[in-house]
Amino acid sequence: MSRRIAAFLLGLAAFMVFEWINLAFNLADGHDTAFYVVHGILIAVNVVLGLVLGVIGWRGLRAGAAAPERVRESVREG
Repeated sequence: MSRRIAAFLLGLAAFMVFEWINLAFNLADGHDTAFYVVHGILIAVNVVLGLVLGVIGWRGLRAGAAAPERVRESVREG
């Protein structure tokens, strides 16, 4: 994965977590219980997806940073 894609995934993850947690705090009173259940499930699923994307992006950045070292080592060995 390129560093550009990894950085995009990290940015998307941060946006998703921020946006859905913000929505959770901004839900107004006066709705039926079903409204809160559905939105609670949506919030939980999207926060988990955001965290998963963040982990994938973080691993991609770390792998991208380690790649030049691996290339140098393989050149020395070869």
